[in-house]
Amino acid sequence: MGGGSPGRGSTDRRWGAYASAIARWENLTRPAPAPTDAAGRLRADFVEWMQGLAPGWVTATPGLGRPAQLTALGNGVVPQQAARAVQLLAPPFPRCPRCTAP
Repeated sequence: MGGGSPGRGSTDRRWGAYASAIARWENLTRPAPAPTDAAGRLRADFVEWMQGLAPGWVTATPGLGRPAQLTALGNGVVPQQAARAVQLLAPPFPRCPRCTAP
């Protein structure tokens, strides 16, 4: 079920133009789950993987069905994006006027 790395024929066809991006993300995280189910619908665990969340972070929530999982994932914040936003938008802490630099 994993996407594998570019250069493996079926993988390149499966992911198309996104094969190299999928392979890079797999190297940083874990193998990609299948993107769709047997009915051709988007799988919530694939979205969870794309966002860099731990397996089951949303999809293992008891009583939360596929539509609710996708809603939660769609309304969520990608952790890496949030961290970068905080870096860019948070004002620097002012230096303490009584503190001296070593």
